[in-house]
Amino acid sequence: MDADARSTEATDEPSWLEIEEASPFTAKKTDNTTASSDVRRWSSVVNGTLVVLIMTMTPVLFFLSGGLTSPTVWINSTISSIGTSQTTQRGPKRDVLVGGLLVPGFDEQSCASRYQAAYYHKNMTRPASPYLIKRLREQEALQLRCGPGTEPYTRASERLKSGQTTNDTDDVDGCSYLVLISYRGLGNRMLAMASVFLYALLTNRVLLVDTGYGNTLADLFCEPFPGTTWALPHYFPVENFKELGEDAPESYGNVFVNRSGSVTGLRFVYLHLDHAASPANRLVYCDDHREFLHRAQWAIIRTDQYMAPGLFFNPAYQEELSRLFPKKDSVFYTLSRYLLHPTNDIWGMVTRYYNSYLRNADERLGIQIRVFDNSDKPFQQVLDQILACTSQEHLLPGVVSTSGVAPALPTAGASKSMAVLVTGLSSWYHDNIREMYWKSATIDGEVVSLYQPSHEEHQLWFHSKHDMKALAEIYLLSLTDKIVTSGWSTFGYVGQGIGGHTPWILFRPMNYSEPAPDPPCTKAMSMEPCSHGAPGFECTRKDISTNLDTGVLLPHVRPCEDMSWGLKLTDPAIEKKV
Repeated sequence: MDADARSTEATDEPSWLEIEEASPFTAKKTDNTTASSDVRRWSSVVNGTLVVLIMTMTPVLFFLSGGLTSPTVWINSTISSIGTSQTTQRGPKRDVLVGGLLVPGFDEQSCASRYQAAYYHKNMTRPASPYLIKRLREQEALQLRCGPGTEPYTRASERLKSGQTTNDTDDVDGCSYLVLISYRGLGNRMLAMASVFLYALLTNRVLLVDTGYGNTLADLFCEPFPGTTWALPHYFPVENFKELGEDAPESYGNVFVNRSGSVTGLRFVYLHLDHAASPANRLVYCDDHREFLHRAQWAIIRTDQYMAPGLFFNPAYQEELSRLFPKKDSVFYTLSRYLLHPTNDIWGMVTRYYNSYLRNADERLGIQIRVFDNSDKPFQQVLDQILACTSQEHLLPGVVSTSGVAPALPTAGASKSMAVLVTGLSSWYHDNIREMYWKSATIDGEVVSLYQPSHEEHQLWFHSKHDMKALAEIYLLSLTDKIVTSGWSTFGYVGQGIGGHTPWILFRPMNYSEPAPDPPCTKAMSMEPCSHGAPGFECTRKDISTNLDTGVLLPHVRPCEDMSWGLKLTDPAIEKKV
């Protein structure tokens, strides 16, 4: 398939409109005499029903909320109880700073997940390199010195408002900015935030994230940088900047092709890196920030994808990236643990659900289901594919007929327990798998329990409650021991990346009326997400008319298992052991 064909298909493909599977957390108001009237109290999780093999009804989480877009508030007593119980519940105190990846000094009451996540996640399998830690501290200092509310930011905003341009950012406080336009589904936005942060790190720019329609950013994530904000202020001097497209006069492709790199008269440069961006605009991946981007104090970027694999093609960044990430398969894993901390509201949902249903199991399996069909109906072929994959890979135990056979008395400690977390917009798949283990005993006597926190049926964009539930489920997936994900799904990419899982990927059916793909799934080469719109040309030649075998150029950048034209990072040495 040539580049133009891929772009057309991708534009029309609903898979880009990422999800994802969130949950029907029922709202209920309560009074709180110990706090102000706008404080909301999270209720406890309702236990499922024990049937034969500890088969559970779908657990339901209840929480209290205000308006559709205003964030709820998790009461301090809940945070304190989680914080004080960690060492008693999980043994010796853990390294909450994750080897220096995080800095001390944040108020834990304002963002419990930042330091408590270490008690739920396994130890980092790819510790942050000392050089990455050094560069993170430098980026934090830059964000603090140049971010919103500072004199340099005020002066830079005034220059942008007045239309004044510059040819040397060193003359304007040494501060330059990268503004990320937030759009599409939550999985896409999280991949974009992590990889655009990496680009800001490489180019010494302050990262500012558009808060999104409905200002949902603050509902989802804590501030990652001490003493400052990464949220783009509501007043931004570029009108209708969210509507910029790749044909805009300020777009990188136009500046490079039609203006020969001249930024004279431009207030900013616009980087259009949507999954279907033109080859000319994808030349951003080859810019070494010394051609003309460095002369623009403001850069605005639109992307719905994971940019990191494309950045490795730039000769100007390769040495720096190797120092930042000696293990090339750890980019999103490390950056997400640094940057993306759920708010207290979401972290409360995660920890209560995990402790109630998943924590005490001997083994936890996550199954993330994404069906790319506008009808939103369940498909038998998808269920068959899931069961075929989990059977051939020995992820779920087999069952035997027990018709007419009296069940044996339970023996204390004899049965291994498995908790299966299912995420998806439909409950049909979860219900059918649960019924299979309800009606039949497992071959080896293993006790299997299935849980699905949500089945919203339809995906919503920038709906605060929907996104909050989805983010809670992403983190629950990351806390499983093994994970099965759906091909092309950014929701799955994020869940596997945060958890450090090398997933089994279900191949995406191209036609849901045909039999399930055979083979149904494959073990991924790494835990890195797939980039759906990465460049396919060599930066040294910048020949955008020819697609090259990128694996020959860079052995650690390979075609994705689930998308032939996508690219993902891997570590060849580690890949051989997977």
